Amino acid sequence: MVEFMDLPISEPLAAALPHGPSLLALIREDVRCVSQRDPAARSRLETILTYPGVHAIIWHRFAHRLWRAGWRFPARLLAWLCRFLTNVDIHPGASIGRRFFIDHGAGVVIGETAEIGDEVTLYHGVTLGGTSWSPGKRHPTLEYGVVVGAGAKILGPITLGHGSRVGANSVVIKSTPPDVTVVGIPARVVHPEADRRRFAGRIDLDHHLMPDPVSEAIAVVMDRIEFLETRLAHVQRRLREGDERRRNPENVSSLGEARRSL
Repeated sequence: MVEFMDLPISEPLAAALPHGPSLLALIREDVRCVSQRDPAARSRLETILTYPGVHAIIWHRFAHRLWRAGWRFPARLLAWLCRFLTNVDIHPGASIGRRFFIDHGAGVVIGETAEIGDEVTLYHGVTLGGTSWSPGKRHPTLEYGVVVGAGAKILGPITLGHGSRVGANSVVIKSTPPDVTVVGIPARVVHPEADRRRFAGRIDLDHHLMPDPVSEAIAVVMDRIEFLETRLAHVQRRLREGDERRRNPENVSSLGEARRSL
């Protein structure tokens, strides 16, 4: 047995205790970061009492400590209770960094081997899911400052580079480089680092300012169709003129002479 905060605890639990910030310090940071990312947050008391995303991360912090200590069933039971109360399903084995925020919270699913860095923001309906029955790493890794829009699905043991943004309802199945924006099904890079706006010391939460690659592709197709229709009309006119020459060679020759005389 070892001592922690003047309380005797078991060796496995002692090994699971953090060497960095305390659990209380982590929770304080989770609550404090809400006011920086949600203008609807009027006070910390309101945040603590009414934000299911905050409730979910607080419950997870406790469940994750139990999981690391080897108390798997209590950890899963606590995670189930969290899901029942908040509609946010976070596996207790998921590793989550500091100042993590789930806006609205409803329908978020985070798998067992998911790894989330500091300053990450998720919106409702996000899934960090696996794509394999095999044990081991099968869920995504989100690096520092990643923002994931509502309804997005990030699947498999892939990595989203730091500062990346995922558009709403996108499906990401491949790793992304840092500081890019990805959109679509499957998601593709639409904003490279050079085109990204910079916010000194703040996270870019304007995840609605996304290009629409589908409409851009449709516009290209429409332009091509218009060009082909014009070309086809020209060919049809030439064919009609050729048929007219074959049927009425005298009229065509006289018409040609008249044109030359003019």
